[in-house]
Amino acid sequence: MSTDTKSQCRSALERHADALVELSRAIHADPELAYQEHRAAARVADVLQREGFAVEHGAGGLETAFTATYGSGDLVVCLCAEYDALPEIGHACGHNIIAASSTGAALALAEVADQLGITVKLVGTPAEEVGGGKVALLEAGVFDDVALAMMVHPSPEETVACSSLAIADIEVRYTGRTSHAAAAPHLGRNAADAITVAQVAIGLLRQHLEPGQMVHGIVTHGGAAPNIVPADTAAVFYLRALDLDSLNRLEKRIRDCFQAGSVATGCTHEVTHISAIYAELNPDRWLASAYRRSISELGRVPVDLEAERKRQLWSTDMGNITRALPGIHPTIAIDCGDAVNHQPEFAAACASASADRAVLDGALALAWTAVAAATDAEQRARLLAGVADRLPGRVAAGAAAAGGFA
Repeated sequence: MSTDTKSQCRSALERHADALVELSRAIHADPELAYQEHRAAARVADVLQREGFAVEHGAGGLETAFTATYGSGDLVVCLCAEYDALPEIGHACGHNIIAASSTGAALALAEVADQLGITVKLVGTPAEEVGGGKVALLEAGVFDDVALAMMVHPSPEETVACSSLAIADIEVRYTGRTSHAAAAPHLGRNAADAITVAQVAIGLLRQHLEPGQMVHGIVTHGGAAPNIVPADTAAVFYLRALDLDSLNRLEKRIRDCFQAGSVATGCTHEVTHISAIYAELNPDRWLASAYRRSISELGRVPVDLEAERKRQLWSTDMGNITRALPGIHPTIAIDCGDAVNHQPEFAAACASASADRAVLDGALALAWTAVAAATDAEQRARLLAGVADRLPGRVAAGAAAAGGFA
């Protein structure tokens, strides 16, 4: 990898540093939920458009998705920008840092795009927390021309190639019959009791879950009033597992628990997926090694490979991307004390001097990783061959196969 090219990336990033930090802080201060990230998407797109990127809004038919491209090389390098927030606790997963670091990497690579023979493509990917924006974009063909895809996620620790848990988000709705809870309870069919039975069944099932499987859920509607036997109730559960096969087995067992609620109470029930199924991460080993070298050169110390193999991250729709094409999803450490992702204290840490450093370090490490891939003849050939093999529709078909349940 040319030292001069790396220096050019660093210089470009330094020129844009203030704008990138401002972008991260602005998104953090104005959190928007999945598929509602109009202002965040516009902020990212505007920064890139001002620097000569060609921006197309509404990518894949999603209102808050977009693509921004620069250059005309045959090797398409993709940066994924997430920007959705969480209910009540805002950017407690640090997607503002993800958006800004991917933007920074795109700007740094634009500086050297012509000499590297690459096209830089940033994809604004909404709805990671729930909704699976990347899965929808994958199925729509937005990634068909992409040779490699990358992003970096804030975390309490520095990792490079951890896997993640596959996840299914499901809702169960029970339908019973209302009645007066005191005057004629025998005429009712209690849909709240059905949820209770299902919860008890799931609790007892936990002893027998396979390693890596887990279930967590909330009741989203439990009834209207204590003196009315509830006829309509609902709950949402997240099912996680080490891989899609294990997730499939888990879902079948959880559906049996839901059925138990119906049988015990005389209610009926319906189960639906409320989000795309997220596959486990499958990081590209060569890209991961290149990123490890890059982030280490910046003075950061990732966990060692042996420890990393034992770690499992949360769940992400980036897993579906890495099952379809070469990609990485490293994490970058910020100073957050004892806090972890999805806590208010972590949200506060995502707008700090440490978070600002993570934006810039993450951006440069991603850019250097792309430079390494573009300048390594063997790897460049491998990545281009992967795109050639991925005929139109092949990526979408692969994504559907990865997420399909019997």
